Amino acid sequence: MATATERLLLRLEWKVVRRLDGRLQGAHRTAHRGPGIDFTGLRAYVDGDDARQIDWNVTARLDEPYLRVFTEDRELTVWLVLDRSASMTAGRPGRGKHDVLAELALVLARLFSRGGNRVGALLYDTGMLRVIPPGTSRRHVLRIGMEIDRTARARGRATTDLAEMLDAAGRLARRRALILVLSDFIGEGDWERSLQRLARRHEVVALRIVDAADDVLPDAGLIVVEDAETGEQLVVDSGDPLLRVRFRAAVDEREARLVAGMRRARVPVHRIDTDRDLAETLVEVVARNRDRTA
Repeated sequence: MATATERLLLRLEWKVVRRLDGRLQGAHRTAHRGPGIDFTGLRAYVDGDDARQIDWNVTARLDEPYLRVFTEDRELTVWLVLDRSASMTAGRPGRGKHDVLAELALVLARLFSRGGNRVGALLYDTGMLRVIPPGTSRRHVLRIGMEIDRTARARGRATTDLAEMLDAAGRLARRRALILVLSDFIGEGDWERSLQRLARRHEVVALRIVDAADDVLPDAGLIVVEDAETGEQLVVDSGDPLLRVRFRAAVDEREARLVAGMRRARVPVHRIDTDRDLAETLVEVVARNRDRTA
């Protein structure tokens, strides 16, 4: 009998992966700088070619300019940095941030591994770190999914140290890689400096998973507000105009700090809303990333 993770992957392969397959390749920069790493031969120089690739020994011997031809190495290592902190439990049952993260991680792992790339995962919660070394097979993707499910059941409550999460990714990825950070970016720590260090060595893309509960205070009279990270609860009057203004200001400040920090680190950040179709969202993300790197 298929496990829950196997059933989820089958559903995502049918509904999302088939729609995106082929779009992802070329939507990221190669992990290697320059024209490529594999020499494949020579050809005659034509106007407009890069003169830096002229093979001067062959040119002198044949008395005609010839270029060295390379093939670009598109294979790369991809690391999924997965935020497993308590704030990721927000949202309605079956479609909260944790559920969207699990689906997103499976889709990305499957898409990149189908292209021949090696995909690893770092599952982070303050005080707990789980690493799945890079692999390429469908069985490996299932392993990532099952580990996500297991860590969801074991999660505790602590304020997320975003800086430590990013630093852990930097320690793990020793060679240049594509690093996809899946998080709501709710937490503490000087994460901007850590992100800048990470982005200097790797290509980093932030996928920010957002639920309406993160940004909107419902107007429902007296309600119990719980800190998603610490579990601390407080009874408030959600209809209080002053409270609503302060809540909105705090949300706007958090948003502005996030956008500014990502811009300074030159890291693209894409919003993944829990109430949107995942395939449609990823099509938009791929298109924006392709436009950015064109």
